[in-house]
Amino acid sequence: MITEIVILAMIAAFLGLRLYSVLGRRSEHEEEIVPRRFERSETPPQSDNAPQAVRQPVVLRSGDERAPANETGIRAIAAADQGFDLLGFLEGAKGAYAMVLEAFWKGDRETLRELADDDVYRSFAGAIDARDKAGETLENRLIRIEDATVRSAELDGRTARIAVLFVADIAAVTRDAEGNVIAGSLDDAIESRDVWTFTRNVGSSDPNWILDETDEG
Repeated sequence: MITEIVILAMIAAFLGLRLYSVLGRRSEHEEEIVPRRFERSETPPQSDNAPQAVRQPVVLRSGDERAPANETGIRAIAAADQGFDLLGFLEGAKGAYAMVLEAFWKGDRETLRELADDDVYRSFAGAIDARDKAGETLENRLIRIEDATVRSAELDGRTARIAVLFVADIAAVTRDAEGNVIAGSLDDAIESRDVWTFTRNVGSSDPNWILDETDEG
């Protein structure tokens, strides 16, 4: 009888140790902090010797014979204006191209005044006045801008000047005072090639570029 009691006690002690061992390991795991999936991790501090971001070199189309001179001009502008970015400039130029065309077609002198210099504005305003006098209206649409590339670039003192060649598809219709179509068609888009020159004082706090000249491409 005593022998059986001793054996049962040993078995109970053994099971108790096993249970404690399992619960003990589980408790240790439960105390661990598990990071949440979308929790932002702390960014390790960077030493003073950590490499700094390097501006990517400007690369223009090698097929254009003007590319070397254009690249020199772009580099000069970028050196004078640390905030200048060629791709960002071209995106802005395309936006300005669309805005100026829409403003001219609608006769919106206020927008043209904001985007163009005095000479270009007077040219646009004169064409709008002549159109109004004739009783004609434009119903043009910019279908798409196929391409926008740097035609020339230079830094003259503190004035940056970049000419951009725009290749765009435009549907153009001219109506008379009675609304009759006298020229063009909205069904047929025509390729338009325009060279617009934008300027900006690189020392100015105003980041906007101004349309300085327009020409056919």
